[in-house]
Amino acid sequence: MLTLNISEADIALANYERIHNPLQAIRKRMDAIYWSSQGHSRQSVARRSCVHRNSVKNYIKLYNRGGLEALKTFQYKGGDSVLSKHRITVEAFFREHPPRKAKEAAAMIKDLTGEELHVDQVRRFMHKIGMKPLKTGHIPGKADPAEQQHFLDHTLKPLIKMAQDGQGYLFFMDAAHFVLMPFVGILWCFKRIFIKAGSGRNRINVLGALNFVNRKMETIVNTDYINADTIAEMLKKLARKFPNKPIYLVLDNARYQHCNYIKDLASSLNIELVFLPPYSPNLNLIERVWRYIKKDVLGTRYYECAQKFHQAIKQALTDINQNPKTKMELKSLITPNFQTFAQNLSQ
Repeated sequence: MLTLNISEADIALANYERIHNPLQAIRKRMDAIYWSSQGHSRQSVARRSCVHRNSVKNYIKLYNRGGLEALKTFQYKGGDSVLSKHRITVEAFFREHPPRKAKEAAAMIKDLTGEELHVDQVRRFMHKIGMKPLKTGHIPGKADPAEQQHFLDHTLKPLIKMAQDGQGYLFFMDAAHFVLMPFVGILWCFKRIFIKAGSGRNRINVLGALNFVNRKMETIVNTDYINADTIAEMLKKLARKFPNKPIYLVLDNARYQHCNYIKDLASSLNIELVFLPPYSPNLNLIERVWRYIKKDVLGTRYYECAQKFHQAIKQALTDINQNPKTKMELKSLITPNFQTFAQNLSQ
């Protein structure tokens, strides 16, 4: 007589899996095993679990051979797709011309192979070859990947080593303009949530200089605008706080940073301005800090007034230098690992 030889631990686990496993087929198997462990007849178990009586017997045999893990394994492989013989051709084409949706992919496949398939078949095929829907990013169209790589290898990396060796200070500077508006994002939730949107477009401006070695920020905050005078104020602040060693300041090509007034002031303060190649925010580490603040402070949050919004931004800037949790998160974020746009270009 066929007997179910199951441990108490597996009974408890089967009881959990029969309710919580995401796959209905596995839930049914676990349900049948659980009720069998409770002494019910196969006929009763089949009725409770909505499966055939013979299936209950097969599940018991499967468990006795391989335990609960065997019940989670399916041996059925299915037949070959009609696209199997065209896989190399279709995959190569999709790598160069990724479709926006399954319907578009079906049209491409028909043009390439002559096979007319339902969108569900096409979707399954794309999953099978490793494709999945991913949100696209964007890069500046005028960026020069070769120039970026040259700057990274011959300017930025030597400066990073110099700062790590204690021969000078390396800062990454940029301005961010935070606006009181909703930033939608992703939440784990049971239904779609809508974030309130404040009226108006109140903003707070932050000019920041990120110290590469200790990952601390020097900031100047205002609510009007960033201009050459603001940059000059930051240069003087850095010169006062970090004397005795040369200061290297990596920054973009904003016009108010490129003027002779700023260049002359920097030279007099023993600060070397290191201008990034045009359209190269990916090489400015402080951009990662701005993204972190936007996600952590503004993402999926509503501020009912400008005062609370400003307080939240200022607190985030304080946390970067003082909060151990924030410092730990930025430690893994602010690393000398740079991606050039050449690595992201698909065509």
